[in-house]
Parts: sequence; structure tokens; C-alpha cells
Amino acid sequence: MRSAQVECRRAECRRCTRVDTGVDSGRIGEHGFLADGCSAALVDLAGSVNWWCPPRFDGPSVFGRLLDDRAGHWTIRPEEDFTSERSYLDDTLVLRTVFTTRTGSVAVTDALALEPGAQGHEIGRRSPRVLARLVEGLTGEVPMRVQYQPRFEYGRVSAYLTESDGQFDATAGTCRLSLRANVPLDLGDGEATGRFTARAGTRHHFTLGHADTYGGRPPAVPDADRVVADAVAGWRSWADLHRDQYRGEYRDQVWRSAIVVQGMTYQPSGAVVAAATTSLPEELGGDRNYDYRFVWVRDFSLTLQALWLAACPDEANRQFAWVSRAMGRIGDEPVPIMYGVHGERDLTEHRLDHLSGYADSRPVFIGNDAWRQRQTDVLGEVLDAAWLMRHYLDPMSPDVRQFLHALADRAVVDWRRPDAGMWEARDAERHYVSSKVLCWTALDRAVRFGTRLGEPADVARWAAARDEIRETVLTRGWNERLGAYTGAFDSDNLDASVLIMPLVGFVPADDPRMRSTMDVVERRLCRDGLLRRWDDDPAGFVICSFWLVCCLAAAGELDRARRLFEQLAARVNDLGLYAEQIDQATGEQLGNFPQAFSHIGLIHAAGWITAAAKRLGGFAEREAVPTGTVIT
Repeated sequence: MRSAQVECRRAECRRCTRVDTGVDSGRIGEHGFLADGCSAALVDLAGSVNWWCPPRFDGPSVFGRLLDDRAGHWTIRPEEDFTSERSYLDDTLVLRTVFTTRTGSVAVTDALALEPGAQGHEIGRRSPRVLARLVEGLTGEVPMRVQYQPRFEYGRVSAYLTESDGQFDATAGTCRLSLRANVPLDLGDGEATGRFTARAGTRHHFTLGHADTYGGRPPAVPDADRVVADAVAGWRSWADLHRDQYRGEYRDQVWRSAIVVQGMTYQPSGAVVAAATTSLPEELGGDRNYDYRFVWVRDFSLTLQALWLAACPDEANRQFAWVSRAMGRIGDEPVPIMYGVHGERDLTEHRLDHLSGYADSRPVFIGNDAWRQRQTDVLGEVLDAAWLMRHYLDPMSPDVRQFLHALADRAVVDWRRPDAGMWEARDAERHYVSSKVLCWTALDRAVRFGTRLGEPADVARWAAARDEIRETVLTRGWNERLGAYTGAFDSDNLDASVLIMPLVGFVPADDPRMRSTMDVVERRLCRDGLLRRWDDDPAGFVICSFWLVCCLAAAGELDRARRLFEQLAARVNDLGLYAEQIDQATGEQLGNFPQAFSHIGLIHAAGWITAAAKRLGGFAEREAVPTGTVIT
């Protein structure tokens, strides 16, 4: 009999799909995402765990098959040909996959463990580093096979496996793994394999625990039933606190994206990582393969607004506290643009030349040298977030006041300098329009704070610089021949990043020049709702596509905004997940996965549509964003 605690409530499943085994289930978009508040695992449609980096998102992998077949995996699947359908248990990141063969059907439920008893905002803060897999026979008899092949340090190290009292231990370097199963497994050369039959009503348990080699405690291997039940209860307790926060349009899509963003949050610090993976390519066979398991200040304001919109102010408060601690005192050096999940600054990039890369896309990187770049847009991201949080910052503490004051002062100087831009160009620095606009945003918000942030002379200085930036952007950012704002000053190249201009309040979306820019960008860069960042960008960039939705809604073109939103919302995988980019021709998801920025874009676009519907007399149950934010 199936446990009621882990039963897939079919009437409530938001997404299910059937996939023939003839389809290559190793593609980026065909993975499911598991999270425990500290790390993430990816499971494909054929029951293979192809990625897990305990104990934190940016830790070394123990399963890295996503980047090389030799880098480790853990597969539980039928012996014979099968079809599979899957869904998350409602309001969770616990994944249930049903395999159907000619002889019967079987379900595999996968979960990363949460601390037993953790509820609400406490989930994920002390997760035990455990991956559980529960196999349930549903109908008939299904012969199953297991292949457990751990590989440490991104596939560099194959550990010796030993067995004692039914527990399989692997230790090498800094990592220890212990696997316990209630089916017999055979030890091989660096792997454990087994076969068993899942009959209707039977249950088979697999629990894998991780610990540090010299941490003093062995890996935890609790009962898989208990792990799954605790994970379901923990996620649903968080959902109970937040489910009714958003009452606007497209609630189901917003809610799924909110849960994904929560899954991308490193709960001990509150930081949201950009993605769960490294080096998944923007273009198959290409070399733009970067590590995204870090926290970008570039994403900060949008992330914070999305959490406020779809979750609650408590989540946003933790985000702001994290970034202010991570940045520390602002000096003369470039303001840091990204951090590790604990606030680390040095994220020096290393090549993993022993890995072939996803679909032979090399190089494979850990670390990201973008941490060395100057990106002046981060000044606007933080001050915009502070303005959003202003009621929670009142009275403003001296250290926060000094921090924000220093950022505003940097914007006065740095807006004149070229930078790497929000797309992190590695060839040369330029005077990117989006960077100037976000320096304007920093100063605009500082002026709004007024004497809460600085002396009258400071406010006057900020206002003067803000107005100078605006005049310069309107002059040098506009290309009369193209009829559009371009990516950089005095340039002929389009760039979708200029769509942020109305979103931060720099110009109205219905301003004639902005409206022309939207038309040109859509005509030149968009195909079937997918918007590339620039002319030779290899694929549609998901958040840019949602920015176009926001601009259309803000310009009063509500029907077009809804149609485009619905086109994009249909581009998720069967579990409601987005990568960073989507191929305009094939629809294949590309880039690191899942991508928090893409889901944040969806949440924002739904909010803008809701706000426009209210303004234009359409249906909206509540304000889409907190009163006083730039969106309203």
C-alpha cells in the first residue's frame, strides 16, 4: 500500500508528461531539480541522478555525468523499455517519476532531505546532506536495475567502495558517502550494481548520505520513507506561509517559480544562486560555458522584488541583510559584483580539462572570473532594493546609511567609466547604456531617500549627477538611424538590456523613443516569443523575453503582453523549469539549469501584467507589488 504522505495527488499535479525511451533523456531541459536549502541534485527522465554537489551549491560534485559520462551517476530504472511520466508532489521539490513497461508500472520518488521537523522559514538551514530514493511497485511486476557510481572532485577521484552490514561506504579526499538499500547490491570496480523486481505493493528504499571525511560524524542514512515524508511536510509548511501572497494573474506559474527560487536559496545565509550547475553551454559545442553557482548582485533587486511579490517580506529581508554583510565597507576599488554563498569574493576560475563537457562543449569551468570585473549596474541594483525595503530600514542604522551613501557616491564617479556590462563582456569595457541607466537608478533612489541618507549638499550632488546621466543617455544612447536605444553609447548594435529603461522608471514605456525601441528590438531579435540579447546571440534569453512582456504591459498593450507571456510560459519543461536560454529554432533549453533569473523574470512579468490589468480596468485581486516600488 502506498504511503499517503508521498502519494502523488493526481488531480493537483500541475504538470505531467509521457516520454518514450527513444528520446535522449540527458538533455538539459529534461532534468528535474531537487533542493535541500544548501545544495541541488538533477535527475533525468530515465531515473539517473546526473548532478549533486553536496554540501553546498558550489561544492565539488559526487555525481557529474551531466558534464561527462565518466563523472559519476546513480541510476534506478526498469530493465526493459519504458515510458515515464513525472511531477512534483504538490507544493514541494520532491519528484515522483512513474515508469511504465509492458509488464507493469513502478514509481520512484526522489528527495533531498530537510532537517526532521523543520518548518516554514526554518527549512533548509540545517539539512543533513541526504538523498533518498523510494521505489514503489504499482502494477504487475517490473524488473529494475540499480547502478551507483560515485565520482568525487568532479570525476577526478574514484573511491574504493566497501560493504558492511548492508551499508556501502566510499571515502576519498575530503568526502564520505554511505549508501543503504533494502535490496542486494554487488560491489564492482568503483561502483555498486543490483537487480530487483518491483511488484505491486512492494517498497524498496535507498538512502545516500554525505559527510566530510574528517568531520567527526559519519554520513546520516535515515529511512527513505522518513526522508521523503519530512521533505514533503517541510516544503508544504513553507508553502502554507506563502501560497496566498500573490493574488494576481497566472498564479500557478508564479507559484511554481517561487518554489524554484526558494530551492535556489542557500538557506544558511539567505543568498540566491544564479543556477544549480556549471558549464552548461549557451550554444552546443560552444565555449561560453561558465559557472553560475554563485550570487550576482546584478540579480539582487529583481530577486528581492520577486521574493516579496511571490513569497513574503521575510525572504526579502534576509536577502538585503546578506548583501549588506557580503559587501562590507565600500572603498575605492570596483564594487564587487558577485559572491560565493557565504559571501566569498575570490571566485577564481579554473578549467577542468579532464571533463569532455556537456555535448562536447568545452571548456568546463569551476569558479568565474567575472568576479574581477567592473559592472556599475550593481550600484543601482542595491539602492533600488534599499528603496523597496525602505520601511524595513526605518530607522536606518548608521552602518546601512554609510553603506548606501558610499554606493551613491560611487555612482557619481563610476557612471563616467566604461565597464563590462550586465552580460559580462570579456573582450573590452564599453559605455553600456544599461549600466548608465542603473547608475541613474542608484542616484534616483538616493535622492528619494533624501536626508535620511545624506546631507542636503549630498542630495543636491546626487540629483545633479542623476540629471546629467539622463541627458547623456538620451543623447548618446539613441540611434536615429535604427530608431532605437542601442547597447552602448554611439553604437549601431541592438541589445535587449535596454528594455530595463522603463522598468526602473528611467523613461515611460509609452515614450515614443522607448516604444520605437521595443518595436525594433522585437522585430530584429525576437522569434516565436524568444528574444535574443543581440544579433549573434545563439539563443533566446529567457529573462529578456519576459522584460519585453513587462514593457508591453507597462505601455498598455495588455493583450500582446498576455499572448507573449503565455508563449513563454509554455516553454518550461514538464516540471515547470527554465534554463537560461532557449534555442529559437528547436526550442531546446540551453545554459545553466535551472536558472533563477528566468523564473524571476516570469514572476515580474506576471506582476506587471496584473498591475496593468488593474490600471486598465482588467481583473487583478491585489496589488502586484508593494506600494511605493517603481513598478507601481
